[in-house]
Amino acid sequence: MELTVAEADDMRQLGEVLGTKLIGGDLVMLDGPLGAGKTTLTQGIAKGMDVTGRVASPTFVIAQVHHPRTSGPDLVHVDAYRLTSLDELDALDLDASLEESATVVEWGEGKVEVLTEDRLILTIIRPEGSDEGDEVEDLSVDAPRTVVVKTTGPRSEQLAEQLRDSL
Repeated sequence: MELTVAEADDMRQLGEVLGTKLIGGDLVMLDGPLGAGKTTLTQGIAKGMDVTGRVASPTFVIAQVHHPRTSGPDLVHVDAYRLTSLDELDALDLDASLEESATVVEWGEGKVEVLTEDRLILTIIRPEGSDEGDEVEDLSVDAPRTVVVKTTGPRSEQLAEQLRDSL
């Protein structure tokens, strides 16, 4: 499935819809270049899950846990960009909380697949230049993005169906 997302607010809205569907044990991998909207999408997920704390890119802390305001799972937000080995991933002990939490991992490709065979993978593709071929200098510019949704198991297939039906 491919979705076109016109601007940042729409990316947050997509995340919010997804966040209302997540349960403990769900793993969502976000992939895309710098400035694609991975953290913006996660902010929407956090809103949909109604969790506490400000959602920002966890690049330097690597992982942040956001607790629900009411019932529901924690949101574990991970930025795997700086992880260089499975030992570093193992040190985060994500598998200990995976069943109880909804886990969103930015830059997780090739790193977190060992956590579970069933995961929702969202790849965000952003324009890399203008029609004239110039580089986009301001990565915060709202330009249409394409979100490619892939599934690897029955739960992620269910999530993708729910997402499609809700949009």
